[in-house]
Formats: sequence, C-alpha cells, structure tokens
Amino acid sequence: MFNLTTFRELLTAALWTGLLAGLLLTAVQQIQVIPTLLQAEMYEEQAAANANADNSHEQHEWQPKNGWERTFFTAVANIALGVGFALLLGAIMCLRGRPDSWRIGLLWGLAGYITFFVAPSLGLPPEVPGTTAAELTDRQSWWLITVVDTGFGLSLLAFAKTKTYQFFGVVLLAAPHLISAPQPEVHSSAAPAELAQSFITATVFANAVFWLALGGLMGQFYQKKL
Repeated sequence: MFNLTTFRELLTAALWTGLLAGLLLTAVQQIQVIPTLLQAEMYEEQAAANANADNSHEQHEWQPKNGWERTFFTAVANIALGVGFALLLGAIMCLRGRPDSWRIGLLWGLAGYITFFVAPSLGLPPEVPGTTAAELTDRQSWWLITVVDTGFGLSLLAFAKTKTYQFFGVVLLAAPHLISAPQPEVHSSAAPAELAQSFITATVFANAVFWLALGGLMGQFYQKKL
C-alpha cells in the first residue's frame, strides 16, 4: 500500500541513490568520456573558426570553463538525473514489490539501461560535438517512442503470463527500429571516425556503470521490510 511513509522511504532511497550514482558517473566520465569529448571539441572549434573566419563579432553562449567548474556542473546534472531515474525505478519497484536485495535492483538497473540507453542508441548512437544530425524534434520524438516501446516490451516479456502478450512484447521492442531513426541528409563530423567510435565506447561503458549502480543502490536502500 502506498502512503506517506512509503513515499518518504522512496524519496530518501532515491536521494541517496541519485547522489552516489551521479558522483560515480561523474568520476567515470572524467576518466572515460571527458578526454575524448575535449579532443572532439577542439576539432569542432577549429571547423567553426574556419567557417566563420570572416565574422569576428560572432557571439558565443556561456559555457562552464574546463576544469573544476565544468566538473562541478556535470556532477550537479548527473546527480539530478540520478535522483530522477531513481525515483522512477523506485516507483516501479513499489508497484511490482520491493526488491529483496541489491541483486534484484541490478536487474532493474539493467532493464533501465536497455530501455533508456541501449535501445535508443541502436538508432541514434552517442555523437561527438561537430557531428551533423537530423532535426532535434524528430530525434526527440523517435527517442521517446523507442523508450516507451522498449519499456512496455520488456515488461511484457518479463511479467506477461501468456505467449500472446510476450509476442506483443517482442513486437514493441522491434517496432521503433523497423521505423528507423531520423537521419541527416548528409553524414559528416568534424572529428575523425576513430575519435567518434572511442566516444561511443566510452559512453556505453559510463552509462552501463551508472544504470547498474542506480539499480543496485536503489535495491539496497529500498529493500522490503522484514
């Protein structure tokens, strides 16, 4: 039964989970992702400088400086993201029954990783700065459809009691990729292909660590009462 006490326990678990998972993600990004990202930004800035060589009055939006300032804002964003996803995982756990241990939480984290990262990345892989892309609204729409279909598809495969519903789960998992993700008319990138591939690999690893930590920690902090 969901009541004020349950909500308070859920919120507390989500806050601790989001804090720790967000800090862990930040640490992994500093080692795995940021070095590659900084190299890609150098190529992007060089390409932009060449394209705007005649425009000396170009205005740039504010961005945090590299170093502690960028790390701080990245950590804040990662923690906020972690708390939000932890609340979502916790709410689903509450509906399905609280986990018995962190190991069950890992399975929920794996499901979240597949739903929110792996499935969308099959059509829209992580991109380094300076990469051409399709219209933002088109990509956002496809991403949302993919996440919803994947989430429902996995739930049917995991919890449906009939073969028919499980078949519909498979259909939902495949549907977004049969439609295919929106792509730009011409693919191009300021960064070399090897650097772009390194960025994808680093991002895949960082998100795997984040989601597994998120699920495991939420399973640990939000265990059912004995």
